[in-house]
Amino acid sequence: MIKVKDRKLLLLAGDGIGPEVVREVKKIIEWFNKNKSLDFKIEEGLVGGISYEKHKTPITDEVFYKALESEAVILGAVGGPKYDSLEFSKRPERALLKLRKELKLFANLRPAICFKQLVEASSLKPEIISGLDIMIVRELTGGIYFGEPRGIEPIENNERKGVNTHTYTTNEIQRVARVAFDLAKKRKNKVTSCEKSNVMEAGVLWREEVQSLRDKEYKKIDLEHMLADNCAMQLLRNPKQFDVIVTDNLFGDILSDEAAMLTGSLGLLPSASLGARDKNGKIRSMYEPVHGSAPDIAGKNIANPIATILSLSMALRYSLDLDKEANQLDKAVQSVLDDGLRTKDIMSKNKKEVSTSQMGDAIINYLS
Repeated sequence: MIKVKDRKLLLLAGDGIGPEVVREVKKIIEWFNKNKSLDFKIEEGLVGGISYEKHKTPITDEVFYKALESEAVILGAVGGPKYDSLEFSKRPERALLKLRKELKLFANLRPAICFKQLVEASSLKPEIISGLDIMIVRELTGGIYFGEPRGIEPIENNERKGVNTHTYTTNEIQRVARVAFDLAKKRKNKVTSCEKSNVMEAGVLWREEVQSLRDKEYKKIDLEHMLADNCAMQLLRNPKQFDVIVTDNLFGDILSDEAAMLTGSLGLLPSASLGARDKNGKIRSMYEPVHGSAPDIAGKNIANPIATILSLSMALRYSLDLDKEANQLDKAVQSVLDDGLRTKDIMSKNKKEVSTSQMGDAIINYLS
């Protein structure tokens, strides 16, 4: 068993608002070290555009090996318009894809929770959104984002053709479905599996393999199959019908962003990317806020750090077996919102607007 004092946390701030929100996470980790007899070793590194600017690569071997040796990686954000002209292999997002693939982080957990204090921030009616609590489990290392062949090639008549291949195997499908079923056992025992089996053979396989796993190992779980486009519609029509949604890489990318916006702000939502546990029980993992790099507000100290702070909470819960501390951090965030403190993105009438650093400080005050 790894001692708590030996645990390394790698902070990769990245681009845009990443450094600002990760700075608040670092403050909270240091608070836990000082006040809860924890002794996490914090390491930091460059990733994304800022890494390219210094090293001509979106992630160096040194930073990648730090990630391999860490108990958990906490990432801020990567990318921005200034890097759009780079060749594909050099773009900041390639660092993210490499970390996911090489660390074998096949399951992405994206909670969509509507905080009771922020019901009015959603674009949907309060009676539709109030009490929303969905967990989307997205397959992360297969499908069309990684399938071969891929590329752009010239064809006749001076035209070009772009090719991406959508492919899945039994193992890839069942291992992410198992994550969803295990989560459902701790929630409402309901899983909705989404694909496009009406037009895609890979979707047919997805449906069959998820059903097979359920029938063999999870007979008490209520499993529903739904076409991904219908799921997109149902998320807007009646989102509270869902509990755990499991889906592939492409559809998960789209549906999780849609579900995130139901809650009113991307600045509130964390995510976890998990691998399989090894024989010692260790799990490779990366945690990051759902929001992007938001370069238009970078450096202004107005970004919402809550999503990144809640990503730390997920790391405490899923990778570090510190449920008590995770609950304490979640409660502190709720208390700050109860007090009416709001960053600019979630500001509303009669509330108090605070900066990025002030929000982090307020959460630490409640931890105390």
